[in-house]
Parts: sequence; C-alpha cells; structure tokens
Amino acid sequence: MSGNWTTIFHTLVIGTLAYVVLIILLRISGKRTLSKWNAFDFIVTVAFGSILGMILLAEDTSLIQGIVGFGLLVILQLTVSWLSVNSEQMQALIKAKPTLLLYQGNMIAETLKKERITQEDVLAAIRSHGISAVENVEAVVLETNGNFSVIEKNQETSSSALIDVQGYPVTQKELAKV
Repeated sequence: MSGNWTTIFHTLVIGTLAYVVLIILLRISGKRTLSKWNAFDFIVTVAFGSILGMILLAEDTSLIQGIVGFGLLVILQLTVSWLSVNSEQMQALIKAKPTLLLYQGNMIAETLKKERITQEDVLAAIRSHGISAVENVEAVVLETNGNFSVIEKNQETSSSALIDVQGYPVTQKELAKV
C-alpha cells in the first residue's frame, strides 16, 4: 500500500512542478505558441501534452528530462517560427496558403472538392457572419488554421486582402453556380 501512496505523491509533486514549468516556457515562447493553430502548432501542442503525460505517469522519466523535452520543443518552435518569418521558402514549407472557396457569389467546385469542404459548410460560414444572400459575398476563404473568412461585397474597396489567397483571381471557368 505504501508503494501506491508513494507513486501518487510522486505524480502530484512532479506533475505540479512540470505544469508550472510548462506554463513558464509557454509564456517565454510568446503568443505565437498559443495562437490559432496551423499543422505545425498542432504537432508542437500534442508533443507538449505527451511530454507532460510521461512526466506525470512514467516513473522512469525524470522531471529534468521533461523540462529538457519542453525546452527543446520551445526552442524548435521559436526557431521554426523565426525562420518562417524571415524566409519565404520556410514559410511555404511550414504553412499552408489560404484558399478561395467562393468568389463573387459563386462556389469554386474544384477547390471545394480538393479541400474536402461542402457547399453546406460554406453556406454555414456565410450565415454565421450574419449574411443571408450568397450574392452579397465577395469571397469565402479557408484560412490556414481551418477557419472561414467571409468578405462581404463592397463597391468602394478593392480586394487587396485576397492577394495571398490560393486560387485568386478566379476565372469564369473555375466558378460553379450554387
């Protein structure tokens, strides 16, 4: 019985310390680590959880090993983030491009199929932005974090926010009526 209490006590103490260290390292690594996720951020976050789980439950994993693991992930995340900000090639490798799903009220069928998005998903995104008519939408973009951006038509402005979106500008051939 005393072995069980020792194990529980070990988990409580080491888990608390690992949690505090993880919070400190996440604060040091900056807002980028906790921002909306792309695939790279998701992998880092899952790895953080895996290391924390091992520290909590694997008696043969020391707190120091866990802290080194956390530190390594933070350093790698900061390095890759810095490289992606300073290198277009690295950014292209790490981050997906936003993708145009609907343009000037017309669905882009080929892109919907490629991204595995249904017309219903796009319509739901439009409705969630308080728009009732597809014709009033300039564009719907699938962002790199999986969110939908809905841009209303406005005759007085340009579409300069779409400049980095994959599939923009769109030809009439690519458009499919809803």
